Amino acid sequence: MYRTKTCGELRLSDVGTVVTLAGWVQRSRKMGGMTFVDLRDRYGLTQLVFNEEIDKNLCERANKMGREFCIQVTGTVSERQSKNKNIDTGDIEIITNSLNVLSESLTPPFTIEDNTDGGDDIRMKYRYLDLRRPVVRKNMELRHRMTILIRNFLDSKAFIEVETPILIGSTPEGARDFVVPSRMNPGQFYALPQSPQTLKQLLMVSGFDRYFQIAKCFRDEDLRADRQPEFTQVDCEMSFVDQDDVLNLFEDMARHLFKEIRGVDLPAKLQQMTWHEAMRRFGSDKPDLRFGMEFVELMDILKGTGEFSVFNEAAYVGGICVPGCANYTRKQLDTLTEFVKRSQIGAKGLVWAKVNEDGTVKSSVDKFYSSDVLQNMKEAFKANPGDLILILSGDNANKTRIQLCALRLEMGERLGLRDKNKFECLWIIDFPLFEWSEEEQRLMATHHPFTMPNPDDIPLLDEHPENVRAKAYDFVCNGIEVGGGSLRIHEGQLQEKMFKILGFTPERAMSQFGFLINAFKYGAPPHAGLAFGLDRWVSIMAGLDSIRDCIAFPKNNSGRDVMLDAPSEIDKKQLDELQLKVDLSQEK
Repeated sequence: MYRTKTCGELRLSDVGTVVTLAGWVQRSRKMGGMTFVDLRDRYGLTQLVFNEEIDKNLCERANKMGREFCIQVTGTVSERQSKNKNIDTGDIEIITNSLNVLSESLTPPFTIEDNTDGGDDIRMKYRYLDLRRPVVRKNMELRHRMTILIRNFLDSKAFIEVETPILIGSTPEGARDFVVPSRMNPGQFYALPQSPQTLKQLLMVSGFDRYFQIAKCFRDEDLRADRQPEFTQVDCEMSFVDQDDVLNLFEDMARHLFKEIRGVDLPAKLQQMTWHEAMRRFGSDKPDLRFGMEFVELMDILKGTGEFSVFNEAAYVGGICVPGCANYTRKQLDTLTEFVKRSQIGAKGLVWAKVNEDGTVKSSVDKFYSSDVLQNMKEAFKANPGDLILILSGDNANKTRIQLCALRLEMGERLGLRDKNKFECLWIIDFPLFEWSEEEQRLMATHHPFTMPNPDDIPLLDEHPENVRAKAYDFVCNGIEVGGGSLRIHEGQLQEKMFKILGFTPERAMSQFGFLINAFKYGAPPHAGLAFGLDRWVSIMAGLDSIRDCIAFPKNNSGRDVMLDAPSEIDKKQLDELQLKVDLSQEK
């Protein structure tokens, strides 16, 4: 046995005990005739003492060790004279009497400590070293604990875990698929699943009325902080349930996780907000409720009541009230104006108004409006002296609301209102069933083609499908969509109508989804499901800014694994076996 104890478990009660430890050298300090080495493993840190007076040769060997040497030591636990309250083992040290260097190490490219000197790129290239850092390891331990809690919770609710295939057929009705050529079927391709959607529905037809899976999913889409080309879902499906059944059960699971992981009690009943209300009040279908600054629509107050043509010609005029920021300088206001005009936000400009201490209003457009109109605007916001009002307008109401949402989040960030130790969760319901695609010039399924329309809206499918609501729901926490799902269509004629609205011919529907259509002819039960993004959920619990830090081996923003140097070219022999030819002549 290489060790009898770990580097995180020894205490004063172990003083006098002879122990064997194994781990990595965190740092080494020579002080007079003594050398102190911090030894690290997954469980913690223990100080080793090498004393020239006791064993000069052993001390000289210890002085030759560098950072990250992997070593084994034996010694006696002793009480430390100078205690370290910052580590669990800070009351003791090991008086070492033997040393075995198991493996030497090159000088690491960055310090293996919480506050490392390594940037993102170098840490990702040497991720196996980065994972030795306690702060990163704790994220992995948190992820492990959450998956155990989730599995145990779902098991207690009669769910059965079933694995579904990774190599499936392509269904390009959403994000792009990753595709895999088949050597045994030349010219044909598998796809990697964007989710186990159709497979879990087939399990419902099979009578597995409560399924879950910690499932790997793959989407070939542009990346950002909360996206990776491969990610993990807590994927679930239930039969013979309605929407409230699903929301209540997974609300309980969220409540259980927050209590166990963070010691936080979620409300006994989470708020539900319709998609239309969320867009109207916050400009987002994942509103951050940790702070206020709700939108106030100003068309009735500012449109047509003054000579400011931008507002008079706009389809939407709205704003937010930022408490206590009337002291913003012109330079700060110009910076906000530049922020909303950036390409990813795309507003044409920003109008501001300050509420003075005497209650009067000074605005960047006050020359166009009477003091009465400006006072009406102040009353609409319920603004107090010292508050700052920020206003956007535009030709498209929803687009302008989205721009105003970005401004609201920016102000929340600047004022420190997006506290990572505060959690506000809610359900967003009643999504539109369809959304218009400018690229495709047709209606697309907002979620997927199997989403159940709201029964009250089914008569609208023939003439006004754009007004139909979906029996769909998202779980949102702190402005992040953590999970989502829907009731599913289980009746053949309604599914045919859905395909027709989406522009599927009967032949194309059978070609892509014939296996599911045929299965539904054999007594498909009413069913519904939900999938949580495990990576996002762990990142929220850990207070991270990016899901990369809770994934063992993540990709960068270009979808590259810089450690494995993937993706990469493959040998011509492999291409020949697959009967593929690479032609980059049309590469842009």
